[in-house]
Amino acid sequence: MIVQDDMCVGIDYTLRLENGEVVDSSEGRGPLEFIQGRGQIIAGLERELYGLSLGDEKQVVVAPADGYGEFESELLETLPRTVFPEGMELEEGMGLRMRAQDGRIVVVYVRNVDDDRVVVDLNHPLAGKTLHFAVRIASLREATDADLSGCGGGGCAGCGGGCGSDCGSDCDCEEDEDAEA
Repeated sequence: MIVQDDMCVGIDYTLRLENGEVVDSSEGRGPLEFIQGRGQIIAGLERELYGLSLGDEKQVVVAPADGYGEFESELLETLPRTVFPEGMELEEGMGLRMRAQDGRIVVVYVRNVDDDRVVVDLNHPLAGKTLHFAVRIASLREATDADLSGCGGGGCAGCGGGCGSDCGSDCDCEEDEDAEA
């Protein structure tokens, strides 16, 4: 069995930046599970997993365009401090969910705070970074119909597993509020 579209894939991984700094890892959390070919992981990594088998290991380098995108300075925004609740402790690097003018919920990251203003960044923290993955195929199976529906709760990228998908109003599972896409 090999990694191909509509397979439930579990990977053990370590993600490093150019300087070798580890920024994410599955160590201690178990494999990251997803449905191959459904865009549930970054494109540059997903593309490199095709054809691998259970137990295979691979080093994958993902350019910013195939990862979290290029850093876009126009996505930095200065907001008045009064937009935030009085007494709220804001720290650089802190991620916040905010409602955009069009009503969408967006994640912003605090870049700078002073008494009157807060600079927030709508870029992903890894935007503009080249990503270095060490991956191992830890599990591999055919996805079930429940897995493919996106709300199977069967352990492979179901809503309760933090897939970040919009399951629709007829889904009875809980979206993981802390999941990042």
